[in-house]
Amino acid sequence: MRVAIASDHAAIEMKAALVQWLQDAGHEVSDLGPMTTDSVDYPDYGYKLADEVASGRAERGVALCGSGIGISMAVNRNRACRCALVSEGLSARLSREHNDANIIAMGARLVGIEIAKDCLDVFLKTPFGGDRHQRRVDKLSAPQIEGASA
Repeated sequence: MRVAIASDHAAIEMKAALVQWLQDAGHEVSDLGPMTTDSVDYPDYGYKLADEVASGRAERGVALCGSGIGISMAVNRNRACRCALVSEGLSARLSREHNDANIIAMGARLVGIEIAKDCLDVFLKTPFGGDRHQRRVDKLSAPQIEGASA
């Protein structure tokens, strides 16, 4: 599988470990940066990751920052992306089964590397359940909110 991964400076070590783990598992990995611990802005890397997945250059994505919250918000600005913040295997599984998430986010300051590997493994192996979930997922990419102004 083609997997893109991006982080901010707080998650450099986790990103490096996950890149190696993904490559060892036979995945084609695009490391979108950053490559140093110099301070960077997580939205820049979240947008870059979102574009990689939305364009089809990557089938799945991994977004990392200190908490996972900021970068997931940045990724989800792209309507083609469904990024789920996860911290254990069950949320990773449900993000795929029910929400057809194509990107997961994790917080390097909150999740240990072994849990992160487990989340990523479950995320990559779990298929979308489709069926009753499809119409809900469709609404995520084309929101129509009653009473909302443009």
